Amino acid sequence: MIRLAVFDLDGTLVDSLQDLWHAVNHALVAVGLPRRTLDEVRGFVGEGAPMLVRRSVAPRQDLFEPALAAWRAHYREHLLDHTRLFPGIDRILASAPCTLAVHTNKPGAMARRILDGLGVLGRFAAVVGGDEAPRKPDPAGTLAILARAGVAPSEAVLVGDSHIDRATAAAAGVRFLAVGWGLVPEAELEAAGATTIVRSAAELAPWLAGEAPGGG
Repeated sequence: MIRLAVFDLDGTLVDSLQDLWHAVNHALVAVGLPRRTLDEVRGFVGEGAPMLVRRSVAPRQDLFEPALAAWRAHYREHLLDHTRLFPGIDRILASAPCTLAVHTNKPGAMARRILDGLGVLGRFAAVVGGDEAPRKPDPAGTLAILARAGVAPSEAVLVGDSHIDRATAAAAGVRFLAVGWGLVPEAELEAAGATTIVRSAAELAPWLAGEAPGGG
């Protein structure tokens, strides 16, 4: 039985790519570098803001610090301009019979602002950001959430959209559910070892209720 579902944020619960992309290009222009394409930034997301900016300024790592400062300032003011919940997510969060939490590599305060702005923060028992625990794939944040909820790894599932999430789940000893609507193509998820991919919120709901094949 699933008692706890731990969600990734970007690419899993929310479609935030446009706002991340705009913040990256604001930062690049601020330090005199050329803009990145949307597809480039899509490939940079997933390991936290510092890594996103490091990849964006490459090979000019000498500009990393001012670029990160510019990125943070812009994103802090614009993180809800285009960001939305993926279709059907609001409904399954409202109806899930298990405890819900978020473990993201995004800074925690930003993650909570997004969830609050989208009206769903209160549905999560915990939200742990990349500046509040070691960044994924280190499982410490997920394990802390399990401990706080009093849930064993065998009673939990981690829902995410990347190989980083899969590695986090494996390190924490919890089942991994990959979502097919996120930032990483399904073929890459499968190559990274994902064995279960859900392609819509409606497909995810039975897993949270322990009703999917092998989900109990």
